[in-house]
Formats: sequence, structure tokens, C-alpha cells
Amino acid sequence: MASVVELNVYPVKGCAALPASEAVLTDAGIAHDRTFMVVDDRGVFRSQRTDPRLSVVHAGIDADGRRLALRAAEAGELFLDVDTESPRVDIEMFGTPYRGIDQGDAVAAWLTGVLGVPSRLVRVPPEHERVTPGLVPGTAAFADSGALLVVSRASLDGLNARLGDAGPLPMTRFRPNIVVDGWTEPHREDDVRRMLVGNTELAFAKQAGRCVVTTVDQVRGVKAGPEPLRTLATYRRGASGGVLFGAQYSVVRPGKLAIGDTVDVTEWADGR
Repeated sequence: MASVVELNVYPVKGCAALPASEAVLTDAGIAHDRTFMVVDDRGVFRSQRTDPRLSVVHAGIDADGRRLALRAAEAGELFLDVDTESPRVDIEMFGTPYRGIDQGDAVAAWLTGVLGVPSRLVRVPPEHERVTPGLVPGTAAFADSGALLVVSRASLDGLNARLGDAGPLPMTRFRPNIVVDGWTEPHREDDVRRMLVGNTELAFAKQAGRCVVTTVDQVRGVKAGPEPLRTLATYRRGASGGVLFGAQYSVVRPGKLAIGDTVDVTEWADGR
């Protein structure tokens, strides 16, 4: 029987995971997931694709989302009262314009010191509206392309079996929100169409295309070579030429979920 074995929240896009034993699931994914984003001095988002040191920044957030804590080994901690009321600023992610709320000069200076490049922190505004594409469309804050990224342990085990001396790689390389164990075949997350977890319902949106972020050592904040992309390219090519690992899901019914919850698949792609 499949069940949830990991839950991860990423309060600041691109920064380290915040593991959780239980979580509130909103229409836009796990509460507070990617509600903050680091941008450059032009308002363009920063990502581990070009700024791998984002991974050494650890973020914590209060349950009500009003207080953010940032920590990095060489910079200590910074505590921030979250601003949801200041004038909105223009920002950009993947060439698409959005609006954000700048969180002030103190956190901007702290992030600039950690990353070594001019940086500011913005929060998603309460009125944020965004439709994320897929078989079942959804919504998200500043996540790349969907509310939830689901990966099974079987998928990672299958990849690691192919890596040889280059592996094994940890699950952190793939930055999932939900990790499922109990499926014996790799990539069964691609075949689910509807599933119940806790008192929530999730619907498959699309397979997750993977980029160079998977090559970043999430502990050291440096790119660590061509894996896993090189190996994934040998057996997980998508129709557009990119590589695939994990699946994006939309939230059909919000609620609560926790580690240990059973994953009850109510609809498979093959209709069974």
C-alpha cells in the first residue's frame, strides 16, 4: 500500500526545503509553498539554475505566514515581519510578468551578502491569480509550473540503480513536495490521474520536466556535474526533448495531509 513518507515546503523559491510531518493543503499547494521569491535588481527571479547558492538559505515561516526566518551558515539568522500591504512591484518569472510585494531593504542586504549579487525578496500578493497548465489545470504561487511535485521512492531507486559510481543521489536533488513509498514500479506517479491523500484530493497535471537544478548539491550550493540529467536523458526523454522525473499535480480538494497517510488512487491513466 502506497503512503506519504516525506512532505516538504519551500517558503522561498529556490531555497532549502522545510520538512514537515503534516501540512495544510490549499488550492495553490502546501500552505506557504513558494510564496516568496528572490529577484534581481530588475525584478527578474533568481533560481538555482544561475544562483545555486540559494540552496544554502534555509527558510522557516509561522503557521499564519506573518513571520519569516532566514538562515545561512555564514550569515546567521534574519527574522522578518511579512509585509502584505505595501505597493506592488513588477516582477518577472520565465518571461511572464507578475506582481509582488517587496519585503524591504534589510532582507535585501542579507540576501545580497549570502548570494554575492544584488537581490531582493518579494512575496506573492493576496490577490495573486495564476492558472497553471496541465491535464487538470491548477494554480500556484511562485512554483515553476504547478501546485505540487510528487516523486516516488521507486523512481529514485530506479535512477540510482543506473547511476553506478555517479550515485546514489538523494531525493533532495529533485525538490519534491510529496514523496510516496509503496509503489514497486518506478514512475507510477506518471500514471495516476486522481488520488486521495488525507482528506485531500489531487489530480495529475503533467510529467515534470527537469533542469540543471537537479545537478546542484543542495548542501554545498554548487553544481556537482552532469548527473542526473545525463543518465535521465538515456531513458526519460520527453516528446519535446527534455528529461522527465516526477509529476506535477493540481489540488482538487484542499485539506490536510501528513506523513503516513495512505495514497488511495481512485483513477489510473489506463482506466482501471
